[in-house]
Amino acid sequence: MKRTSRDIRTANRYEVLRQIIARSPTSRQELASATGLSLATVATLVGELLDLRMITEVGFEDSAGGRPRGLVAVNAAGGALIGVDIAETYVHVELFDLALNVLARAEEDIRPGESRPEQVIGHVATAVGSVVAQAGVEAARVLGVGVSVPGQVDRATGIAEYAPNWNWHDVPLLDLLSEHIAYPLHLDNPLRACAVAELWFGAARGHEDAVVVNLGTGVGAGLVLGGGLHRGVSNSAGEWGHTTLVLDGRLCHCGNHGCVETYVGAPGIMRNLRELDPRSPLLHPEDQTATVDALARGVAEGDPVAVKVVQDTARYLAAGIADLVNLLNPEVVVLSSWVAARLGGPLLDEVREAVARHALRRPLAATEIVLSPIPTDPVCLGAATFALEGALQSVGQRTAQRVVSGKGRTAPTA
Repeated sequence: MKRTSRDIRTANRYEVLRQIIARSPTSRQELASATGLSLATVATLVGELLDLRMITEVGFEDSAGGRPRGLVAVNAAGGALIGVDIAETYVHVELFDLALNVLARAEEDIRPGESRPEQVIGHVATAVGSVVAQAGVEAARVLGVGVSVPGQVDRATGIAEYAPNWNWHDVPLLDLLSEHIAYPLHLDNPLRACAVAELWFGAARGHEDAVVVNLGTGVGAGLVLGGGLHRGVSNSAGEWGHTTLVLDGRLCHCGNHGCVETYVGAPGIMRNLRELDPRSPLLHPEDQTATVDALARGVAEGDPVAVKVVQDTARYLAAGIADLVNLLNPEVVVLSSWVAARLGGPLLDEVREAVARHALRRPLAATEIVLSPIPTDPVCLGAATFALEGALQSVGQRTAQRVVSGKGRTAPTA
């Protein structure tokens, strides 16, 4: 899509605020250096953010001579943002202040057979209501809700086009949610959310090229290329979990065989365990989280079955990561989401060793493979930044708001 001058201004406003959140307090001169924008442009954008009370003046920096530089910082109390992580087995919601500090959390379990859109929407509405009540935030202070849902999504229309693990097709998710949630809503998927979270606050910060591997029930790769989020022409980039790892391998929910996800997603890991030892006490047939937790404890205790399952999973994962290293030549590959967090260091060590056997030497030498350092839910954090982006777009386009389906929802920028 061609970007208008209004789109560019919105993007610049967003980038300046991002840098202020990351660097508070900071000066206009430092912002110009960090963003590559002219000092005059930065001064104008800072003025707009001050008028919006999203940032505040906080004095002057020490000067050895010359005119002292004024400092600005994010106004944490200037609004609230909500991030929603809809996963295959749970809905997790976090409420943030404008500095993206977590003020409240809520979680709802999605049990097997509870994946119809209306059931998932009920869980989201309950959890959003809970975090607002916990934080005691007035409705007017909530600037927006970022919603992450697995699969392929259309940001502009708010439609979940395809979620293979639930067999969702063209679900008008944001329209349905707007019947229960009065705040502005903004949709994307966990690959983009995790990538933004790492870019802002995690292992991708300060890097131009990074891959964030999302390991949960589903699997994918969020891409940071040239210092920015890479979405692809139809917002579908990163569906690495549905690339073929094993010819004529395991059947995947997407309809293909041998996808990466079927070997390294939580259900795939359970199958790795079941094939090795179908009667293992580590296996909880109806509970992915309990099984992965049991494997993590087993590895720590030296259980040979647990160790073998994690090694086998790491071998499959490493083969796929080596492809990403060879193809994209990133500075860092980040292992993110709940499976990576639970299996932690033992998985990371095995992956690093196995990637070295598959990747080309030159790109591998430039790549670091790490676990996500983000202590909170990275999907919620990234989703909250989508709400922030939408709020800034709304400010800059008061006269150009698009109403979708008569709900009064503003379409996000591309």
